[in-house]
Amino acid sequence: MTVPQRKPSIMSFDSRDAMAAHIADMIEARLTLAFCERGQGRLALSGGSTPAGLYQALSMRDLDWASVSATLVDERWVAPGEEGSNETFIKKTLQQNRAATASVTGLWRDAPSPADAEEDVNAALNEDVGPYDAVVLGMGNDGHTASWFPHADGLEAALRSAKRACAVKAKASEVTGDHLHRMTLTLSAMAEAKFICLLLSGDEKRQTFETALKRGKAEDMPVRAILKRRPDIWVAWAP
Repeated sequence: MTVPQRKPSIMSFDSRDAMAAHIADMIEARLTLAFCERGQGRLALSGGSTPAGLYQALSMRDLDWASVSATLVDERWVAPGEEGSNETFIKKTLQQNRAATASVTGLWRDAPSPADAEEDVNAALNEDVGPYDAVVLGMGNDGHTASWFPHADGLEAALRSAKRACAVKAKASEVTGDHLHRMTLTLSAMAEAKFICLLLSGDEKRQTFETALKRGKAEDMPVRAILKRRPDIWVAWAP
């Protein structure tokens, strides 16, 4: 008998604040367990407007933040401090309040392109071994997550490579803006995480998610790759 694959379902919240508080509770519990198991916690975090409230809520939690290391799910190829930097965004929203002592490791390097820095980024990521305790993902209206953009140069490597990170060049669109060159964690780097959540906001993204659940190619809507690999992913939506 063939057992149908479980499809991820959506947790709906009345507000983004309520969503942020609930997911913060879940990540706090996961980090607390990690401290008990090995004395440290590991996070992989996305940029974007939707998770900002989550990171601010987490920053107020009474945790051993000095034992937490966070890296980025992906990064535009801009230096910290420049517009569009996910590293700067994470430091401003998470690395404050009680979480001021958490370490945040970016994916950007002072190199002409992500491809030029891929070896160095992977070497750094490989020093921090083991699965992430929690991964926070977002999704665009084009069905991308991380920097896995539809039909991007490097997408196949991002979804199939055993590396932890790879360079990607997205096709120009309203979603990418001018930031076509990216560094992104790969599917294999995130797939073994203890906890993965996908945060969505607005009716359009909810509809995009429903479309992604239907049969189709990951190349067309790359978020399908993580939904297929980890059907236990926690999906949260708020208006």
